[in-house]
Formats: sequence, structure tokens, C-alpha cells
Amino acid sequence: MTNLSFKENIIGSRNYKTISVMLLLFIGGGSFFFIGIESYFKIFDFSSIQYIPQGILMLFYGTLALTFGSYLLLTLVWDVGSGYNQILKEEQIIYIVRKNFPGKNSFYFFSYPFKIIKQIKLLKKDGLNPRTNILLVLKDKREIPLYPPQFLLKPTEMEKKAINLSNLLKVPVETKTVS
Repeated sequence: MTNLSFKENIIGSRNYKTISVMLLLFIGGGSFFFIGIESYFKIFDFSSIQYIPQGILMLFYGTLALTFGSYLLLTLVWDVGSGYNQILKEEQIIYIVRKNFPGKNSFYFFSYPFKIIKQIKLLKKDGLNPRTNILLVLKDKREIPLYPPQFLLKPTEMEKKAINLSNLLKVPVETKTVS
């Protein structure tokens, strides 16, 4: 981090969780779809699976899984959610840039001057799926997340980031724990 600016790249949907879920959906959905089709055409001997009702149900679930898998594949190809956070100390402004699905608004570009930032909030979520995130709290009480939900860092690393950011912006830090 320099004294004048700081830029942090954000990984979007191209992460191991999205890739593994997509592969599981394609493998499982393809299997269900194949067995549903097979129960109608009787190509192989799956005599325990009748087309009505098991085959139709397997076709439905297979089609659903393949549709969700295709959606995840498109988010991977387009790298939805990737971008960067940039803080320019000299200009007293924060930029948040993210990719979206292709089309009219394929990029989200937000800028916030330092003077409208009230505080930094470190949000900790406990439970089976613990998460931490840093939020910019504006004077009009809007809370802007700086990281996507799948951006996982150790809580100590997030705390260091929040403290460094609050020192740079000269605003207080609030820690909030949610169960």
C-alpha cells in the first residue's frame, strides 16, 4: 500500500467453489437426465426404474441441474463479480468496480468521496458457515460491502484490512457479530 493510492483486485465467480458446484451439477444432472431418458427408451436394463413416475421425475431433476450448471458455466465464462476496489488518497475518493452479466450494464462503477463515509463496519457471521466482510457505512446510513460473499479471508486478516482502511479514511471501526 502506498501513501497515495491502493488498489485491490477482487476475484469474482472464477473460484474453486463455483467450479466444483458446476461440475457436480453437470455430472449429477447428466446422470439423472440420462437415466430418465433411458427409462423411456429402455436401451439398457434398468427394469427397476419405470418411466412413470420415476423416469419423469429423474428427467425433471436432471434438466433442472443441467440448467443451474449452465448458469454457473456462464458466470464463470463472463467472470461475473470480479473487479477491484481502489482508494485514491490524494483525490479523497473510493472506487468500487465489478463485472456484471453482458449487456447494457456490464460493469458496476461506484465512487464514494471520503467526506460521505461515516465509519467502517467489520461484519462477522458465526455459525456453520462463518463469514467476515468489511462494509463502508455512509452518512445516509447505506452500507456498501467491499468484498463479495465468497471472498473468504481469515477473520484476523479482515480485521487488519478494516483497521488499515479506517486509518486511511480517518473514520472509526465498528465490529458487529451476527449469529
